[in-house]
Amino acid sequence: MTLNDFFDEHPKVAVAFSGGVDSAYLLYVAKQYCAEVRAYFLKSEFQPQFELNDAIRLAKELDVTLRIVSIDVLSSEIVANNPADRCHHCKRLTFQAIRQAASNDGFSVLIDGTNASDDPEKRPGMWAISEFSVLSPLRECGLTKADIRQLSKEAGLFTWDKPAYACLATRVPFGERITEEKLSATEASEDFLMSLGLINFRVRRFGNAAKIQVTPDQIGKIIENREIILSELKKNYADVMLDLKVRE
Repeated sequence: MTLNDFFDEHPKVAVAFSGGVDSAYLLYVAKQYCAEVRAYFLKSEFQPQFELNDAIRLAKELDVTLRIVSIDVLSSEIVANNPADRCHHCKRLTFQAIRQAASNDGFSVLIDGTNASDDPEKRPGMWAISEFSVLSPLRECGLTKADIRQLSKEAGLFTWDKPAYACLATRVPFGERITEEKLSATEASEDFLMSLGLINFRVRRFGNAAKIQVTPDQIGKIIENREIILSELKKNYADVMLDLKVRE
């Protein structure tokens, strides 16, 4: 099956749109082939502002209607308590909210950006997809992450080289309760490091400390900016550490 074939069968779709590489390309293709398409961005405490900004920008560039669906994920005790299967429960809330919003707007087909490189064993949130009959055309058509980046580049999408980004909740260790304060500290710290030119990194909680994880080529930038990083991150953390098990 090709994407053209898929959209021939589904000419009217709602796209679960995160603003990331995969869903951005999916939205672009849907706009090319579909008679009607609408994007749905799920805004919760787990999504940083820059993701919403990217979603708004791309929707405008593609001339696609974007609907922002807001939910309070921390109102769910099981999500806030942060068990190992938190992602599954969170995704259920996410797709339930998007499915309801799309249905209210007259869209019966909901699609997402899961691709052929995604491993269900490593992404527990994928379990929720089948529960809400969400279709994943990129995966069905065998498109990998590398394929999607290349196709996005050829299409001129600014998201083509956007680093992979996991939600803010992933910075809090499983079993530790998630709070708005902890999420805000993570977002502020990562926004600051982005302003220094760092990419593809994480600021994880380690007790009351911040543990910075970066790729090998960025360690020098951390060292060069050591003093200002310490000053800024200590506004939200008792201590700041550099994890030598760097992100690959």
